Amino acid sequence: MDAPKLPIRPSSARFFPFISRSPSSTHNPYRRCIWISVSFLSLAFLLLYIVVSSRSSTSARFGIVIDGGSSGTRIHIFSSKGIMGGFPLLDLKSMAVMRKTPGLSSYLGDPELSGESLVELLEFAKEKVPNDWHKVTEVRLMATAGLRMVEVGLRERILESCRRVLRVSGFQFKDDWATVIPGSDEGVYAWVAANYALGSLGSDPENTTGILELGGASAQVTFVSNEALPPEFSHVLTLGNTTYKLYSNSFLHFGQLCADEESDQDRTNIDPCSPNEFSHGGNFSKCRSAALTLLQKEKGCKNLLSHTLCSPDNCLYQQCQLGSSFFPKVQGEFIATENFYYTSKFFGLNPRSSLSDLILAGREFCEEDWSKNKQKYPSATEDLSRYCFSAAYIVALLHDSFGIPLDDRSNSSIEMSLNLLNRIEYANQAGGIQIEWALGAYLTQATNSLEKNWTKPVLPDNIMLLFLVTSTLLAFAAWLGYKWKQPGLKTIYDLEKGRYITTRVS
Repeated sequence: MDAPKLPIRPSSARFFPFISRSPSSTHNPYRRCIWISVSFLSLAFLLLYIVVSSRSSTSARFGIVIDGGSSGTRIHIFSSKGIMGGFPLLDLKSMAVMRKTPGLSSYLGDPELSGESLVELLEFAKEKVPNDWHKVTEVRLMATAGLRMVEVGLRERILESCRRVLRVSGFQFKDDWATVIPGSDEGVYAWVAANYALGSLGSDPENTTGILELGGASAQVTFVSNEALPPEFSHVLTLGNTTYKLYSNSFLHFGQLCADEESDQDRTNIDPCSPNEFSHGGNFSKCRSAALTLLQKEKGCKNLLSHTLCSPDNCLYQQCQLGSSFFPKVQGEFIATENFYYTSKFFGLNPRSSLSDLILAGREFCEEDWSKNKQKYPSATEDLSRYCFSAAYIVALLHDSFGIPLDDRSNSSIEMSLNLLNRIEYANQAGGIQIEWALGAYLTQATNSLEKNWTKPVLPDNIMLLFLVTSTLLAFAAWLGYKWKQPGLKTIYDLEKGRYITTRVS
């Protein structure tokens, strides 16, 4: 008679896996499942890190600066594709600029319409910045000399009109990002742009290059100085691990257009600043003298934001080369941009030409017959007559006012040593990079936020949700895979051994 089959006793491991005394308890399958899930999660973290790191090092980062100048408004779209030497690595191919005239200061009669002048510029920016980046791309409006000369209440109405447009632009914007910047800040930003283009940022401050700007309504001078500077002209700038002590000053009303308009009012019928036979004048030396008189005139005290610039009699410092404004001894090399560069280029001068070369070219132009000048410069579309004053004004400003030597070939050993340190290069770009203060503003903002924000824009807004869903799916897939491969267990009574045993079911 066959022995009766005993009923299979369910394994306690099926219902109480963590207290099972089965032989498999020493290799708990659920513990293995946990480890497999952890492994998949770790792999997911690793893959996500690789993707983020790859995108943060190769993806572009965009920034928009709107330059509200005196003669027009420019929108600059800047792009960086990584970090090099602690500073953003510019993606020159993705950068763009658009200019629209007239400037914001021309809306004094109807300030509420000034914001509409930005619409076309912002549409241009939307075409240049990829759609996915609009919400994380900052747009800043920085107005300069044109609005500095506008009465405060009217200036604020113009800015508020612009803010209304910028708020709905689709880009990242805050109200305090639309402002009128001091001229000294404009100079500092231009200095940053120039030294970035030259590759000297992050190096010894003594190896940096100063910047001279001659705009339409103002002139800026910025360079590293070892002198003790009055607080209103001293600017301490920290970029990366390097700190720079800069002298920066903006001379409002001393831009070339303002000076030329002012000089037009002072000239008599015989104008020494107009070419010969154009107004029966044309005398470079007299034009230079008139320009210097203009530079030393008392002008515009109430319109200056940061300091008072009046007559030399009001000078509170030992060194007042221009009115009552402090000016330290110049040191190092300089890049002269904007109208300095345009005038030098018009006369066909070498970028390293001396001021003596400019005097020779200016004198020849001013005292030449007008008909011959028109034949010599047939492609010039602007007012040729203004270049006589432009050359004379630059010499009066740089040499007669700032004390920059005329010629590197001086016979004086003392002046020669100064010239070796005070070389000027007329340029609007370096290393293929356009030198503009707007670029310096972008670089300053981007550099200061590199460590905490560089990878943030490359992550989509719902990245955490995406990660949690992905991790959960991976863990669930790992658990299902384990359960699919896990062998079944059953407990039977072994008659020969006289006890229950647990065995696997394939």
